[in-house]
Formats: sequence, structure tokens, C-alpha cells
Amino acid sequence: MPMLVAPAERVHASFLAAMAEFRAEGRGGPDDASMVGREIREFGGGWETPTGFAEYARALREQALEDTPRPPGFVPCTTLWWVDGAEYLGRLAIRHRLTPGLREMGGHIGYDVRRSARRRGHATRMLRAALPVACDLGIESALITCDEDNAPSRKAIEKNGGVLEDRRGDVLRFWVPTRPDAGDRPRAERQEASGEAG
Repeated sequence: MPMLVAPAERVHASFLAAMAEFRAEGRGGPDDASMVGREIREFGGGWETPTGFAEYARALREQALEDTPRPPGFVPCTTLWWVDGAEYLGRLAIRHRLTPGLREMGGHIGYDVRRSARRRGHATRMLRAALPVACDLGIESALITCDEDNAPSRKAIEKNGGVLEDRRGDVLRFWVPTRPDAGDRPRAERQEASGEAG
């Protein structure tokens, strides 16, 4: 049964196969600002070896720590992998707080499912499993964004209680409660709790 886990060495082989699928879609190019794209560029040359992969997984785990060095504009981020045994299915990142840029696009939570695992409900279940983790990080209502033409992502967000806030360009912005009663709170309270207000 699939579950969220911290980046772990046991999925090395299937992770590499998943990254090959992403690369076949054109991910990892200089214009790809996604999580997967950045990591293909930064770590893709070294994660083929067991040692390189272990270092990559450790670097991801350390990004959740407040004092870990990171590029300007980046915030602490908990990365979790959606795995079934030793099979890597996708990834999810929970950003601990919002920057002005993340308020526009990216939000608190971003996720990717490998091509061969799509259309099986993994994004919906992965996001559902991540919401309590976000709540434990102090995020009472998570901002999640998706491209307007990304119907599967929008469906995953809405199935998890996402409420459309607005559209900015071709990006849709949703607020998703991270605990059952959070969706009943007024929007202004949810924004203040998540750092959006002001």
C-alpha cells in the first residue's frame, strides 16, 4: 500500500526509472523551475551511484531543518516520497512558510507523480496523507496552486477540500484545510494562520 516516507535509499532503482520518465517529458531543462527539474539539474549527475543517491536523499531530508543553508528566497521544506514497497511513485514537498513568490505560484505544497503511475488516484491520496504533516508544521490552511489547464491536479486539490481563492494569470490558487475543522473557519482567519494576510 503506498505511503509517504522520508527520502530513502531503498527506492534507488525505481527512482532512477521515474527520473528517466520525467526527462522523457522534457523535465530538467534550463527553463524547468519545478522541484523535479531543479533536482535533475543539481543532483542528476551523481544520483546514479548508491553513494551519490544516499547523499541526495540526505540533502533533501536536511532541507526540513531551519538552519540548513539554502539559496536566497528558499524556505525550509519537508520532502516526502510516495512509495509502495521499493517502488517510487511520486514526490511531495511541504514548504514551511510562504514567500511573496510562493504566494503567487507554488504555495505550501507541490507534488509530482511519475508518468507510469498517473491516472490511478496517487496525487489525491498523496496530498491527503500530507495534510496532517502540514498541520503538524503549523500550517492550518495550505495554499496550493496549479496551472489552469492541469485538470488532474485541480481534481486532486478539490477532492481534498481545496477552495478556489482566485486565478492569477493561468495559475489557480486554492486553500486546503489541513485539519477537518479548518475548512469551517472564515477565509481571513485561514489566511492569517498561514501567513498570507498582510
